Amino acid sequence: MKLETLPELIQDANAEERRGADQAITQGTALGREIGHEVETLRMIVEMLPTGVLVVDAEARLLFHNRAAQEILGLGDAACGGPSEWTAVFGWYLADQTTLLSPEELPLRRILRGEDVREELLLVRNAHRPAGVWIRVTGKAMRDATGAITAAAMVFSDVTESLLHQQTGSLLSQVVEQIADGVFLTDRQGFIEYVNPAFEAMTGFSPHEVRGKTPRILKSGALDAGFYKQLWTELTAGHPFQGTLVNRKKTGELYHVEETIVPLLDQAGVPTHFVAIMRDVTEGLARQEREVQLRMARQIQQKFYCTPPVVPGFEIAAEAYPAYHTSGDYFDFIPLSNGRLAIAVGDVEGHGFGSALVMALTRAYMRSFAAMGLEVDEILTQVNRMLVQDLGSGCFVTLILASLDAPNRTLVYASAGHVPGYVIGESGQIEWSLESSGPPLGLFPEITLARSPSIPLQAGQLLVLLTDGITESTSPDGEEWGIEGALDYLRSCRDLAAHELVDGLYREARRYACNELQQDDITSVIIKVAE
Repeated sequence: MKLETLPELIQDANAEERRGADQAITQGTALGREIGHEVETLRMIVEMLPTGVLVVDAEARLLFHNRAAQEILGLGDAACGGPSEWTAVFGWYLADQTTLLSPEELPLRRILRGEDVREELLLVRNAHRPAGVWIRVTGKAMRDATGAITAAAMVFSDVTESLLHQQTGSLLSQVVEQIADGVFLTDRQGFIEYVNPAFEAMTGFSPHEVRGKTPRILKSGALDAGFYKQLWTELTAGHPFQGTLVNRKKTGELYHVEETIVPLLDQAGVPTHFVAIMRDVTEGLARQEREVQLRMARQIQQKFYCTPPVVPGFEIAAEAYPAYHTSGDYFDFIPLSNGRLAIAVGDVEGHGFGSALVMALTRAYMRSFAAMGLEVDEILTQVNRMLVQDLGSGCFVTLILASLDAPNRTLVYASAGHVPGYVIGESGQIEWSLESSGPPLGLFPEITLARSPSIPLQAGQLLVLLTDGITESTSPDGEEWGIEGALDYLRSCRDLAAHELVDGLYREARRYACNELQQDDITSVIIKVAE
């Protein structure tokens, strides 16, 4: 080698070295660009996640957080960005919602100490999230080749809505379990999947007896097959049903239910399940039926109370005020022979519908025997004989029957165990007391009732016939109004018309009882003797 060629060789070697270095730099730059692209892609993916991500280094400095973390925790860029300490995030509570975690108890601090955090439920509540947000946290430490912790990562998701759904579902489940209405759930084919306790109490069928069966187990046969076919068509088309059905219990007993059936639809509007709610209305319907029948009975009974007749020289008024729908009290005006008028006032033992039936029976007997031309005592004797045969022991009727001879202005009467009637003079004194002359009707097969002597009637007198519902009206302190209370009222208001006295006597009795619930039927007949 010539000496003069050495510089050229060195120059060539340097050129080759530079080319190798340039090639290495070019390859490294390309690798760096590729790694940087992957990191940026990963960062973009993490930013797009709906799950919050927080990463800190071994010194607990915040290295990274994504947008979801910022939105879930309700923190601005200043609070979570840059190298600021993540421990500045405050308001982390245990699931009891009252125990505030200290900085050392926070999940990332524990992860940096080597703990794994798995699906822990925490509540974050601070000035940015005053209502609180529930998060479920998972985290793990990152280590180097020697096992030393170099960073910690925590991911968390907002589970507030799902918890609310769970709590709502739990509450709804408790409601369904505790309500008095029967509830059952079927699949799309109509096979029962669930029944609540009220269903078993209502039907007698336990859950295991009906699960997997159809509601046909409740059919009573009261409705034809066409009804159920149409019902199923409507339900499978997504239409709800509401109506009253007749079902059969496990015991075979029939009962009425108000039933609502609702299809549960998927997003396409196709029924996936059917839920039915049943309310037993058997007793309610029976009560309505009883009330209808009682109203009808009351209307019929009111027709028995005939309008007081017009009798020259006398002003006659009468009224009955039942304590219930129907009354056991009785009054009547029956024409007798020789132009006389029978006036009857009675009181059947007991109250309500049964007493009203006995009253109707008594009225029929009274009118039948009166038509035979019998005297008042004879009429009561015959009525007693019939009632003994019909009623049996324990039921009886008190009754006063008077015969008014209007042309002669005289009165005779017979009384079977009834409260006294009175003839009150113009000055208010009791001139005649119409006492009972025998036992009540319906108790003894053979009785003797005396007929009173003829009682002359004069202008200005009041004839008063009552039932004990007036005299036994009781004040709240337990004091009865009594006959003196009734007579005092009549004395003080004797100038009123007869119908006004009848109405006023009732109102005064109710006023004395402070208008508390009426305990007995109230009836009165008042006759004023005119000039």
